[in-house]
Amino acid sequence: MLAASTLRFLALLQKNNTKEWFDKNRKMYEAAKADFLQFTATIVEKVNGFDTTLSHIQPKDCVFRINRDVRFSKDKSPYKNNMGMSIAKAGKKGVSAGYYFHLQPGESFVGGGLYMPMPDDLKKVRQEIDYCFEEFSGIITNKKFKSLYGDLDKSSELSLSRPPKGYNEDNPAIAYLKLKSFIAFTALTDEEVTGKNIERKIIQAFETLHPLVVFLNRGLEG
Repeated sequence: MLAASTLRFLALLQKNNTKEWFDKNRKMYEAAKADFLQFTATIVEKVNGFDTTLSHIQPKDCVFRINRDVRFSKDKSPYKNNMGMSIAKAGKKGVSAGYYFHLQPGESFVGGGLYMPMPDDLKKVRQEIDYCFEEFSGIITNKKFKSLYGDLDKSSELSLSRPPKGYNEDNPAIAYLKLKSFIAFTALTDEEVTGKNIERKIIQAFETLHPLVVFLNRGLEG
């Protein structure tokens, strides 16, 4: 399980996001970082139990740096106020669907899928959905999937207002063909992420997502 002190560090960082404060509290950060990495190692090991495509993945390669890239941002806060875990067979920087856990005070969540693929990869996934919509529909309407995730995220920033080129509005799959990302997630409370059942909750969420990850990666790989 995750230590409550890890979440507490992130809460303090959110209120004191400066290099001066961070340097003074580096030991607290190092403890939180080690705790999150150990937790990631546990999750990666358990995910390998049902997704054998991840056997080569190292836990340290699943965790994001806490430093922000502020070059093109109006917000110059030097650090992220969250910790993220991304488990995908192509790694954090590759193109593949996978699993994600986000730890942030009051805003933690678990889920995954495929986020903002490049045009050529997006085209491949859309084609897979169009050709195999009955299979795809069966995955996202599965009782366990709907109970946990509801549906894929169809928010406006992740979806086109018009059908993509080559598809008509009357296509049965059009609501999903319009998507620019194919992700699903469910929120977690602070009490849940520091509770004794958090490992089980995350593994169940990832296992429920697994058929969608397999489908999306099949589309990417042609």
